[in-house]
Formats: sequence, C-alpha cells, structure tokens
Amino acid sequence: MADSNEMTINLVVLGRTQTGKSAAGNSLLGSSDFESHRSPSSVTTCCSLGRSCRISGIIRRSGCELALRVQVLDTPSYPHSGLSKEQVTDTVRSALAHHFGEEGLHLALLVLRADLPLCPDESDHTIQFIQELLGPTWKDFTAVLLTHADKAEEAGFSEEAYLHSASSTLLSLLSSVQHKYIFLDNQKSIIKEERAIVLRKLLNFIRQNNYQVLVLKHSKE
Repeated sequence: MADSNEMTINLVVLGRTQTGKSAAGNSLLGSSDFESHRSPSSVTTCCSLGRSCRISGIIRRSGCELALRVQVLDTPSYPHSGLSKEQVTDTVRSALAHHFGEEGLHLALLVLRADLPLCPDESDHTIQFIQELLGPTWKDFTAVLLTHADKAEEAGFSEEAYLHSASSTLLSLLSSVQHKYIFLDNQKSIIKEERAIVLRKLLNFIRQNNYQVLVLKHSKE
C-alpha cells in the first residue's frame, strides 16, 4: 500500500500491431521495460507490467506535493498476427484482474498512429474489443494516445490542423471518450520534460474522472 505522500496510477496500453504501444509504455515509465521494434509480425505476445521509480514535481493534492509512481500493463495487439481475438481478450482480461484487481485501473490508453488514417471498420473492431474488456463504462476510463505525432508534424500538421483534417471516424472516437487524447512525439518522448507533460495530462484526465478506478474481476464462464 502506498504511503500518504505517494500516488500510484495504473494504466494499460491497447492497440493494433506496430502502433507503438510498447514504446509508449516505455515513455511513460521512463525506462525500456517492454520490447519494442519494427517487425513483420506482432512483437508482444503476452502481458507484462512495468513500474516506474518515484517521480517528483508532477502532482500536488491539498497543497502538498506527492511522489508519483506509474504502473503500465503492456498487452498483445488486436488484431494479432499469431493470436486469435479470444486469446488476446482472455490474456488481457486475466492480466488486468491479476495486476489491478485490488487497486483498480485508472485509464486504458488506446494507442493510435497519428500518421495513419483511422478507418471505420478498424475503429468499430477496436471499440468492440475495449467494450468487451472494460464493460459499459469504458468511455470514462479510456483515453487516446496518438503516437508518431512527429511524423504528422513533419507533414505540416500542427495538433489543431491535424484535428481539423482528421477523419470523422477519429473525431467521433475522440468525442466518445470526452476528448481525452494526447499527442506523443516519438522523438521527444524520451526527454524527461516531455514525459512530465504527458503524465500531467493523464493525471488531469484521472482528476476529471474524480480519481475513480475501474475494478475488473476475471470470471470464467
């Protein structure tokens, strides 16, 4: 149990193959806990939990500074090149219950690539997958993490211009999660200051949700 001068946030990263889930998890942790590289097949085949060191200067509550710890659950992608949807769902659901069953989940981070369009079928399948994992309140506990934002910037898109030009599918998804989204620059995400900015945004989402957690039990039918 964390002491009163410390806060732990529990996160899970979800998304398709090669969107940068594991790399995003490493950025949030400030480490290289998760294997991440380009590959012709899905790299992550099982869930693994990474924990950050104590992080100072990020959060204050009731006028006092708290140390922050971040826990990130990395997951196999869906769709997966070697696992069925049922295998991925069962693996992730079991890992969520095992690692966050007592403390609960603060946020699921749906990782999408900012430099690739989101198509309706892909969005529908992804939302269905998250709904099956998190249940009917999934929108309250989901945020979108747009990786490769540096690629979009190289193409001449600021964040505002990107959203102005984004597909109706992506805009609908962002609206459904109450516009909880973050652009992640893959080139800068290893910089301490950039990481702090992202963590503060995540904490703001958690604060907007009144620090509620989603408790997930693993049930076998």
